[in-house]
Amino acid sequence: MPVVDVVNLDGKKVGQVELADAIFGAKVNQHLLHEASRWHLRGLRSGTHKTKDKSEVSGAGRKLWKQKGTGRARVGSIRSPLWRHGGTVHGPKPRDYSYALPKKMLLGALRSALSAKLAEQKLTVVDAWTLETHKTQALLEVLEKLNHTKSALLVAHGENTNLERASRNIEGVTLSAPSGLQPYDVLKHDLLLLSKDAVMRLSHSLDPEKRPAVVPDVEAIAPAAKPAKKEAAPKAAAKKPAAAKKAAKPAKKKGKE
Repeated sequence: MPVVDVVNLDGKKVGQVELADAIFGAKVNQHLLHEASRWHLRGLRSGTHKTKDKSEVSGAGRKLWKQKGTGRARVGSIRSPLWRHGGTVHGPKPRDYSYALPKKMLLGALRSALSAKLAEQKLTVVDAWTLETHKTQALLEVLEKLNHTKSALLVAHGENTNLERASRNIEGVTLSAPSGLQPYDVLKHDLLLLSKDAVMRLSHSLDPEKRPAVVPDVEAIAPAAKPAKKEAAPKAAAKKPAAAKKAAKPAKKKGKE
């Protein structure tokens, strides 16, 4: 496994971390990188381009001159595509340029991109992104200590308000979460800065073997015994006999004879 130094925000070494071979030491597949980059760029296109056809340009619909007898070519409309200011034939229309890319290809491209950055020695592991302030100048000083040159991709796990506010105003610096990391962004930026938590997240999510998480054993708890049914209390008053019921009923009124 490749071993990388862990540095703090002052650029000083504070430890080492082992990176997984299957993720940071994989063989770089140029075809996957090309497909993933093309897929990402196609998804960014707005697709709002539009031209007017013959029915949408301005102009009257009458026939300019009669069909025969003038010696000129026949014409039916001033909006004809053959004329100036006429409609456009087969022009672009609003459409969606995005398409589906298999998840295995995307994960393989991300492994290739991370491995390429490590092979080029442009990958740095930071202990933690603990900024004391959200000021842009403070983050610029930190990046200078971390050998920042042209552009940098910062990868941090969890909510970090100071880092988010300080990085959004620097040209060439992008902040990303491990779950939203794209191969195109890794290749586009010159330097890749990962936090230790981000490395652990990527090692788990990009693991090709997909090892299941170990669930601790839980002791089975026997269900509690059901309480015994209470005996029904004896009724206070006994049921009246049928003769008493008949006597209790009011006598029916006899009708007029």
